[in-house]
Amino acid sequence: MSASTEAGASRLGQTQATRTLTVTGLNHALHDGYTDLIYVLLPVWQAEFALSYGLLALLRGLYAGAMAGLQIPVGRIAERIDGKIILIAGTALSALGYVFAGLSGGVIGLGLALALSGAGSSTQHPIASSAVSRAYGAAARGPLGIYNFSGDLGKAAIPAATSILLVIMSWRHTLLVVALAGLLVAISIALWMPSVGKGAEHKAASASRRSSAGGGFHCLLAIGILDTAVRMGFLTFLPFLLRDKGASLPTNGLALALVFIGGAAGKFTCGWLGERVGTLRTVLITEGGTTALILAVLVLPLAPAIVLLPLLGVMLNGTSSVLYGTVPELTPAHQTERAFALFYTGTIGSGAIAPVIYGVLGDALGPTLATTATALTALAICPLAVALARHLGDRPTAA
Repeated sequence: MSASTEAGASRLGQTQATRTLTVTGLNHALHDGYTDLIYVLLPVWQAEFALSYGLLALLRGLYAGAMAGLQIPVGRIAERIDGKIILIAGTALSALGYVFAGLSGGVIGLGLALALSGAGSSTQHPIASSAVSRAYGAAARGPLGIYNFSGDLGKAAIPAATSILLVIMSWRHTLLVVALAGLLVAISIALWMPSVGKGAEHKAASASRRSSAGGGFHCLLAIGILDTAVRMGFLTFLPFLLRDKGASLPTNGLALALVFIGGAAGKFTCGWLGERVGTLRTVLITEGGTTALILAVLVLPLAPAIVLLPLLGVMLNGTSSVLYGTVPELTPAHQTERAFALFYTGTIGSGAIAPVIYGVLGDALGPTLATTATALTALAICPLAVALARHLGDRPTAA
């Protein structure tokens, strides 16, 4: 092959990789926004349907549970069907779920609609992560970081936009607008995203990159599960804690946006920190900071509590930024897709189950003590981080 031909192929590959990253990033923003706008709607649904904290958490859990439970089956389907087709279908299904939620006449219909939307979102994480990884090959770590960051943009933008729409229209009409955005994203995937290919087509190439990897994946998974439990449990109670301090509905939307903006910053900040002080120290900093800041939000008045929320968002999401990048280090190359599917299943499953557990605690003990329990869970991660560091040969790099 001539030099000019090789250069042309390289430019084409880079263009396709950029398109893959752009479209999957947009899709990630949509689905993460879909997941977290539920927090804005929880107080609305409580007033509409007279629900307990446990039932509110169950509604949130139905979405997250469907999303988590179908990750591994979706990964298996992707071995036989082009991942692009699955992404289109999943995004359209997730949007359709919010259409049904907006049309629902009661809590049962609402729960089924959220489960349907969560099932559509199950396609996003494992397939899009694999698409970006395949598009960039050995240079995928940076693009994967951008892909993960795009999800935090959606977490910040969509709940905030939803809270504004709730001021000018009913929650049912708001969900129809949100669903329309999802259908537009599905069309964008169909028009502009390059083919992902079937997973089976990439198995041999993946296996040839690395035949072995270090242990410690189960320890990493346990940390991811507990870290997600802390984040989801706290976010479930945050609107109610702020409401009790005097926050209005738009203020609650702003508060959640501040947490998610801080979380997006945390993915960059803690990734940089991890390279310089090591994974162990970074996790100890983020989990210790999470504990202290959650307790501070509990005891402070409304205004100072809101001021702390961006920093709390950094700590809540900081650990995850280190964990996702560690998955490939702890698994053989030919099992990376399976490991990502298992890791996402565990963490998202935690996001489904943990709010229900904390919701029951909230009904029994009140939201303040239940939120305190999330802070104590963050502390429980620290000894697991020490154990994980041994598998990583955790050493900070020079600044």
